[in-house]
Amino acid sequence: MSSITQQGSTDAVHISVEPATVPEVRTPAASRRDPYFDNAKYLAILLVALGHILPVVVEGSRATRTLYMFVYFFHMPVFVLVSGYLSRSYTGRPDQLKRLLTGVALPYVVFEVVYTLLIQYGTGSDRPISLLHPSYLMWFLLALFLWRVTAPFWSVVRWPVAVSIAIAALATVTPGLGGALDLPRVLQFLPFFVIGLRMRPEQFRALRRRPVRVASAVFLAASLVVTYKVTHSIPLNWLYRSRSVQDLNAELVPGLMWAGLLFVFTLLLTAAFLSLVPGSHRWFTVLGAGTICGYLLHGILIRTGQYAGVFEELEWLNTPAGRVVTTLAMVAVMTLLCTPPVRKLMKPVTEPELAWAFRRAEKAGAERGRR
Repeated sequence: MSSITQQGSTDAVHISVEPATVPEVRTPAASRRDPYFDNAKYLAILLVALGHILPVVVEGSRATRTLYMFVYFFHMPVFVLVSGYLSRSYTGRPDQLKRLLTGVALPYVVFEVVYTLLIQYGTGSDRPISLLHPSYLMWFLLALFLWRVTAPFWSVVRWPVAVSIAIAALATVTPGLGGALDLPRVLQFLPFFVIGLRMRPEQFRALRRRPVRVASAVFLAASLVVTYKVTHSIPLNWLYRSRSVQDLNAELVPGLMWAGLLFVFTLLLTAAFLSLVPGSHRWFTVLGAGTICGYLLHGILIRTGQYAGVFEELEWLNTPAGRVVTTLAMVAVMTLLCTPPVRKLMKPVTEPELAWAFRRAEKAGAERGRR
């Protein structure tokens, strides 16, 4: 495998898709879906898929490595920011807690077990099943659960964005923070969630004004060119946000400065991407509701292919034509996994009712009254 695969494979196991997600994020009380955010989630989930498939065909291709790095700059921040925005009304009401448990916690538990068993079978390792140490792309659901639980806190803090950035900065310079709960990622991506949490509809509308969209297109194109120029100068581990600057062999002050520049650059790329997302219904809008299915399932396909040696045996995949075919195939597969039939099939895990598992609201209220 190429250096990118060797260097990023361990981190990818922790993030993947890479790491965002995210996945379908349901508002606590949303009866109508905004096509803009469904469009954003579908387009972002395609970037997630590319971020996971490109490493297997990147060997010997600077262009592929560039695309991989460019995608990793902002694909998860997009998901995290959108997740924050769609969590604005979360206050911890009983109905919201139920949706958090059934729509985030349950899929995390089920697929953490699935991915751990897949890793055990595919690699022959004795990796234990541990809900505190997410495997592969499951880190995002764990992070989303923790972020959303803290949502009410950010509504009472005077400077929520500044506080979240300070927390992320501390996490960036705290060696050995990794381990339980994948805290480095949870904390270093936290500002994007809080920024989304504090954003308002008019700010997203401002992003979609024509002058801003033109500037965003130019900025994204220029950033891609710059990424191509520096693709071999930036260690990929900086993009995963899974380690402190000291763990990345950087000195404290310069490392913190580079992390700050990376945050600003990533935020600008995120805003530019969201600026170009169409706000009206498109053929793919309906797929935005099923992104959690695509997120959870595509990793199984990629990991199975890797463990079966498919990508190594098919040497033509490392040709220019093979890379194009692989990319298009992954986009098609991810699109299929987000369709309504797959969403319906996955509903018992991703959107279960589980009324039997919860006390009725009136009964719980009566018990509190007696106390």
